[in-house]
Amino acid sequence: MLLSIQWYPPAWVQIKTINHVIYIDPSYLKKYYLDHPPKVEFSTWPDEIDGLPNANMETGDLVLITHQHKDHVKKVTLDRITDENTVILASEKVKDMIGDEVRTVSPVDNLEIHNVKIKVTNAYNTPEGSSTRKLHHPGDGVGYLLEIDGYKIYHAGDTDLIPEMDDLGPVDVAFLPIGGTYTMNIDEAVDATLKIKPSLVIPIHHLNADPHEFARKLRGKNIKIRILDIGEVLILGECFFNWKKI
Repeated sequence: MLLSIQWYPPAWVQIKTINHVIYIDPSYLKKYYLDHPPKVEFSTWPDEIDGLPNANMETGDLVLITHQHKDHVKKVTLDRITDENTVILASEKVKDMIGDEVRTVSPVDNLEIHNVKIKVTNAYNTPEGSSTRKLHHPGDGVGYLLEIDGYKIYHAGDTDLIPEMDDLGPVDVAFLPIGGTYTMNIDEAVDATLKIKPSLVIPIHHLNADPHEFARKLRGKNIKIRILDIGEVLILGECFFNWKKI
């Protein structure tokens, strides 16, 4: 089965198959798209900035939100890519922001929606972790492990390296934050990658971190690393990880 992935800063991911359009952490913040020509803006300051990174972004069947911070969820962005049939999953704190259309989840929940299996995972900062600002407390945010069309895809959310990563099982694609301020830094993300052992790891939530340094530190570890440009389409084919840009 063909599956496509796109990444937008800081942690917004679109996953598409022939039957699904899934978004994780959609939030349009203008500062991330200043040099991204395909963007479209519907309103600007002093109104709440409302936009999309591309003009033709499809409506999602499923939206997964890891936590309540504005770089991971904005209601105006959600309104642009959802309709009455979209299922939105998020923590209780996100429901307080967005409203009753959110279906609340918590770590260790296991769900199946639209034939997508979803394991809700922990995501948090630890006292000993590399993150320099401990804003993500246990239970406030989550990550997601999806099983779709034979692929297992892990989006870690904003987190440090945590013991629960031992329990993920086989992972095909892992989206891991490497920024170091609110999340793991590069070295801790390398340790997380070696713990999870995904077939492919894609660094997200870069902030001021260099994803190429992350890739260099994983060289020779038998794990594929892909640094995505904003909006780049990564195609996963039946011959695993035959990718191309389109």
